[in-house]
This record gives sequence, structure tokens and C-alpha cells, in this order.
Amino acid sequence: MICPNCRSKDVGKIGVNQYYCWGCFIEMSLSNGLISTHQVEEDGSLSSLDDLFEEQDRRFTM
Repeated sequence: MICPNCRSKDVGKIGVNQYYCWGCFIEMSLSNGLISTHQVEEDGSLSSLDDLFEEQDRRFTM
């Protein structure tokens, strides 16, 4: 998997269909071939970053 934000391949799996980018520190989830991106806030909650990316950039391709 390549991070849609920083294009890094340094992405680790943290759960079922959940990933974390060590390049830019965002969390991603994969559902129906579409990557959802989230910023982890100080209190541990997640804020969506999906509005920053075009849908074609969020498509998961092997």
C-alpha cells in the first residue's frame, strides 16, 4: 500500500483493513477499494482528511 498523502511505502497494518503511515503519521482504512484517511488528534479521536484528496487518488490498487 502507498500512502495517498505523502506517497510513502512505509505503511504498517494496525488492524483489520486499518493502516498507519510512518511517513506522515496518518491512519487509513480500506473499504470497498477506497482508502479513507484520518488524522489522529491529541485526545486519540480521528478527524477525516478525505476532503483533501480526489476520489481517484484514494482508490486502492495493488
